[in-house]
Amino acid sequence: MMNRWHVLKRLMPLLAGMVLLLSACGRADLSTLRPQGPVAEEQFGLMKLTIIVMVLVVLVVFAIAVYVIIRFRRRPGDKTIPVQVEGNHKLEIIWTVIPIILLVILGVPTVKTVFGLAQDYTKDPKAIQVQVTAHQYWWEFNYPNLGVKTAQELLIPDDAVISVEAKTADVLHSFWIPSLAGKVDTNPGGNVNIMYFKAPKTGVYLGKCAELCGPSHSLMDFKVKVVDRKSFDRWVAAMKAPVALPADKDVADVLNNQCLSCHAIGANGGQLFPNLTGIGGREAVAGILVNTNDPKYANEGSVEHNLAKWIKDPQAVKPGTLMPKVELTDQQIDAIAKYLAGLKLDYETTK
Repeated sequence: MMNRWHVLKRLMPLLAGMVLLLSACGRADLSTLRPQGPVAEEQFGLMKLTIIVMVLVVLVVFAIAVYVIIRFRRRPGDKTIPVQVEGNHKLEIIWTVIPIILLVILGVPTVKTVFGLAQDYTKDPKAIQVQVTAHQYWWEFNYPNLGVKTAQELLIPDDAVISVEAKTADVLHSFWIPSLAGKVDTNPGGNVNIMYFKAPKTGVYLGKCAELCGPSHSLMDFKVKVVDRKSFDRWVAAMKAPVALPADKDVADVLNNQCLSCHAIGANGGQLFPNLTGIGGREAVAGILVNTNDPKYANEGSVEHNLAKWIKDPQAVKPGTLMPKVELTDQQIDAIAKYLAGLKLDYETTK
């Protein structure tokens, strides 16, 4: 037992060092420790202030404790009673005032940040208004002022405030873009929460559900794609443009009968479930199957491969999802996947 204890004592410093080292690792599109916008930077600043104050308190307390243990330890043969400090008004004032000062140091910036980030941009004509609706296990994004509705990929410009009104269509969820802004709960019963954020850097950022909502909670991802203003305007126009259905009548019939009763493609179909307009150009299928021509992981593949995988057995990808397993032949699945993979919107421009 003693040998094991000695081994553990030797490993603890190494493990502690690894924790500190690895805590600095993080992707720019995911980590709260690598903020990518003014809202995230302000939240990160408050986090750093809190951690610094806490670390200083711990260090001072431990230093005083070690000093007292060594300086005032009982010496051999010493039978005297230590000096009692009970009722020492000077000490009592000191250790009462110090916590008050620390609370003020933490409280003032916290209140300022909380109220500052609670600004309401829902009536701001310059802000991009987005109504976020959480579903098990996907995200719906509606741009009411622009007449556009999409899913799983929130596309925004890099020069505007993004005003979010968040709600849920079923159970509790939480809307979170770690590198851009903090979390906001999506509540049922018409309870709409608001938040805002800015994304001044173009790129793709990962969003997640931060509220345990069922068996596929960890798979309820979405993407935030930030583009320049001209590209954003072109995207809005492309989303409103007519979309041709498959030229092959058999494929078009299957699409109409099996897909468009729930999904929309352009002006065709329903709006109950994710809008598929432009799905071939998105970063992922179902939020979790990453589109790439150089797959390295089980959840990666070409757009066509991912679409076929999802259509063939949605429950295998996201257990508990409301997307049913449709009885289609492999040829029909491949044909629909090929058509959907070709639905790409040409909107990105260079500044």
